[in-house]
Amino acid sequence: GRGRLDRTWTAPAGTALAVSIVVDAAMIPPAQRGWIPLAAGAAMTRAVRHQLTGHGATAELKWPNDVLVDGGKICGILAEVVPGDVDTVVVGAGVNTRMSRADLPVTTATSFAAIGAECDDDRLLADFVEDFGKTLARLAHDDGERVHHEIEKLCATVGRDVSVSLPDGSTLQGTAARLDADGRLVVGVGTIETVVSAGDVVHVR
Repeated sequence: GRGRLDRTWTAPAGTALAVSIVVDAAMIPPAQRGWIPLAAGAAMTRAVRHQLTGHGATAELKWPNDVLVDGGKICGILAEVVPGDVDTVVVGAGVNTRMSRADLPVTTATSFAAIGAECDDDRLLADFVEDFGKTLARLAHDDGERVHHEIEKLCATVGRDVSVSLPDGSTLQGTAARLDADGRLVVGVGTIETVVSAGDVVHVR
C-alpha cells in the first residue's frame, strides 16, 4: 500500500484489511471537504471500538485519521483527490487484523492479534462504510457543526501535549487545543496558536 509522502507499506497475506473507498465529493460543499479524512478516521475508530467490545482495550482517533488501540497504531488512513478531478476523493485504509507482533512494521504499531482480540473483517468493514457514509451525508447537508463537535470529542489528540513534524522539516511542540472549522489542528505554545493542516503528530503525553 501507499501512505503519506509516498511512503510504502506491506503486510503478509491474510493479516490486514485493506480497502479503498471512492467518494463523490461533488455532493459536499467545498468548505466542508477538509472533514472527509477526519470523518473516515472517526468512522474507523468507532468500527474498531465495536470489535473490541468486552475486550478492555481502548480505541482512539489520533488527528487527523490514525486509529490507536491502547496507544499503538492499528489503522492508517489516506485521503487523496483524484488528479484532474477535484470532485472525486479516494479514501484508503489499512487495518492490522491478524498480524502477529513479530510482523508489525514498527514498535509503535499494534494489531487485533497482538492484543489477543478477534476481528470479524466483514463486520468491521460494514460498520466503517456505514458510519462513514452517514457522516458524509451530514457534510453534504452542510451540517459541519455537528460533525465538528462529534469528531473533536472523539479525537484523543485534542488536549494532549504534542510534537508535530511539519512538511517544511520543522517541528512544533505544544498543546493541541482544538480543531478549527476546517478540521485543522490548533496547537498552542504559550499564548501563540498555530494552525496545522498537515504533519506527523506524536502524542507526548
